[in-house]
Amino acid sequence: MLTEIASIDEHFPWFFTSLSFIFGAIVGSFLNVCIYRIPAEKSVITPGSHCACGKPIAWYDNIPILSWILLRGKARCCGSRFSFRYPLVELLTAGLFLLCWIQFPPAMALCGWVFVSILICSTFIDLDHMIIPDRFTIGAAMVGLGLAFLFPVLHGQTEGLLLIDNLRALIIAGIGLLIGSATVLWIALVSEIVLRKETMGFGDVKFLGAIGAFTGWEGALFAIFGGAIIGTAGLLVFLALRPFLPKNPDPDSGLLGRPIPFGPMLALGGLLYFLFLHGPVDAYFLENAEMLFGEFSP
Repeated sequence: MLTEIASIDEHFPWFFTSLSFIFGAIVGSFLNVCIYRIPAEKSVITPGSHCACGKPIAWYDNIPILSWILLRGKARCCGSRFSFRYPLVELLTAGLFLLCWIQFPPAMALCGWVFVSILICSTFIDLDHMIIPDRFTIGAAMVGLGLAFLFPVLHGQTEGLLLIDNLRALIIAGIGLLIGSATVLWIALVSEIVLRKETMGFGDVKFLGAIGAFTGWEGALFAIFGGAIIGTAGLLVFLALRPFLPKNPDPDSGLLGRPIPFGPMLALGGLLYFLFLHGPVDAYFLENAEMLFGEFSP
């Protein structure tokens, strides 16, 4: 089947490229449902999409991205405004699905679609509720292990050795899960001792383990430090703009008016590694390993 897909893609390069974007937008529409309903412990299947006034949304008003633009962000039935987040999540998912398809072979792109969906849901739920549900941490880690075994290309095992590649990829995913979760756990424990308060939730520990299952230990470590750099850069921008922002009336609510979730930073770090930085980051770790332990073959 993958051979047939590659053949079609070679003769009609626009077909799967367009299809990946459209499919991503559809998945993004479903992710919007997950982001809203899962933290509220509601079914993501029933009831169907409905307006805030309670009326069902017709299928022609529920076309990803397009319907929001045509309706100018307002419900047809009552005129209430729809959040800009809905088309944003749909467009973000569509764009990342397209990027995965362009960047990777079909099997790897499929794994990337699953990974991207998990990261998007986790990010927006963490931003809204300061939690990452177990289905996007423990569940995602199990999915990462399963995909590593089914599609060993996820971890670069492409020698074509029956079951050997699958087992190697599974081991790499397992190591990524363990090192990722263990590293951030120790960082959280040490930070809590030094600062005498909780600095990171255990959801972040499990979440980084899930990222490691998809990216290996290199990607998990990059997600931690890359996420920290991204967070620091964002904080510096905020501090530079703070004199021009309205003052926070609650002095006890934290620097940004609320606690800062680390999950979105981990997600962005993991995504950057997966899409763009896999090669240079792995080369960096390999170079340092050779300096410390001597030259070896991975």
